[in-house]
Amino acid sequence: MNDSPLLVLTTSGDRNIPFLAELRQMATIVVGDSVQDFAKSAAAAEIIFNWSGTLALLRDAFLLSPRLRWIHSRSAGLEQSLFPELIKSEVIITNGSGVFSPSLGEFALAAILYFAKDFRRMIRNQMTGVWEQFDITMISGQTLGIVGYGSIGRAVAARARALDMRVLGLRRQVGKQSKEDSLLEHVYEPGQLWEMLSQCDYVVVTLPFTAQTRGLIAEPEFAVMKKNAVLINIGRGPTVDEQAMIRALSQSKIKGAALDVFDQEPLPHGHPFYSMENVLLSPHCADHTPDWLDDAMRFFLSQLEKFRRGENLLNVVDKRLGY
Repeated sequence: MNDSPLLVLTTSGDRNIPFLAELRQMATIVVGDSVQDFAKSAAAAEIIFNWSGTLALLRDAFLLSPRLRWIHSRSAGLEQSLFPELIKSEVIITNGSGVFSPSLGEFALAAILYFAKDFRRMIRNQMTGVWEQFDITMISGQTLGIVGYGSIGRAVAARARALDMRVLGLRRQVGKQSKEDSLLEHVYEPGQLWEMLSQCDYVVVTLPFTAQTRGLIAEPEFAVMKKNAVLINIGRGPTVDEQAMIRALSQSKIKGAALDVFDQEPLPHGHPFYSMENVLLSPHCADHTPDWLDDAMRFFLSQLEKFRRGENLLNVVDKRLGY
């Protein structure tokens, strides 16, 4: 065991941290939800594990930790992890990217089937005792476009291809590996976004939230989509212009949307999404399987072993790009 304390940051009252006994066997840990909890230990700390702490708490702990070498974020998103001092520093930051991809891939597939088979109509008819036959849509042969083709996008693509969908992907950088990906019919660069969107029956957004991705899907993008297109956002809410999406949905410029992420969470009472017939809402829990927290901790424990052995860590973030 390394005697250097490992700081575990939480939100107030959050003690739902699995495998703490295993973690204590590997490191001297200090768990807390305020900067006062780390006042005595931060000076010697080399590692911070941001389990559920706020951005402000992480920054405070960082500033108290001159020997810090590595920060790990339980989340794949980095809104609660990046700040100017960290970006400028030599401290490595890793995240939970990939840990939750399978469940998000399943959610995207469920959303596709929800709209293709019109499950809302089936449920409404069942609840009102109406026997009404209607046509449904086959997803085999339809086109799925993935905006932000990374770990989550690949999980979506694998499941869509299993149902014979045509899959397109858009990446910030298109390398040889992307072009040769057997799951993709074609990979597009950011400047080709409209070209890809215009072909899609379903669009899955898996983008991280950065200055470059804010509002990437907005009025012009909705304008080039098919009228039967469905948008599925399992990345970060602000990557899609919410007001533009509401207008597109209200004016039937697109068929529908399935959303797990939003500009403001929890979604405020009275928000238009609650009453829109062509919207499927998930309260940012599409990856909350019974063991999702266990999986997050298992990944950190494996990372910690690598760190102790001096091996390369997985999911090292480019701090300036924000993912």
